[in-house]
Amino acid sequence: MRMRRTAQWIALALVVVGALFVATRGDGGPRSIDERVREIASGLRCVDCQSQSVASSSTTSARAFRADIRRRVEAGQSDGRIRRAFVDTYGEFILLRPSGSGLGLIVWGLPVLVLVLGAGGLILALRRWRREPRLIATDADEQLVADERGTGR
Repeated sequence: MRMRRTAQWIALALVVVGALFVATRGDGGPRSIDERVREIASGLRCVDCQSQSVASSSTTSARAFRADIRRRVEAGQSDGRIRRAFVDTYGEFILLRPSGSGLGLIVWGLPVLVLVLGAGGLILALRRWRREPRLIATDADEQLVADERGTGR
């Protein structure tokens, strides 16, 4: 029975991972220049307003960034190379989503690690709680409580 339950949890985990994979990958088809510019710009931080992406900002610098991105896309540069050019110029700060290495790995991985450890601790605590026998008050215990309350038996 325990093996069956474990197999069900593994199957559930595989379904979740598969769904996340399908949801995060693109359709793989060719993208237009506008789509590429919008996608790259949505991953870069506006240097003026900082809480918005270059794609959603209307500042002069955001318009200049979008024009630069368009020139680079039309010149045939890859998305990664364009992002790298902005990171080389402005530093990792320019990326709205941290990279998956170095400090970015900590930013993305630490919350997941805390969540997994917390769930594991909760599961262990619940299992231990279920295994412990229920305590039943003896006559001596009930007499002690009655004496403390002053009601006596």
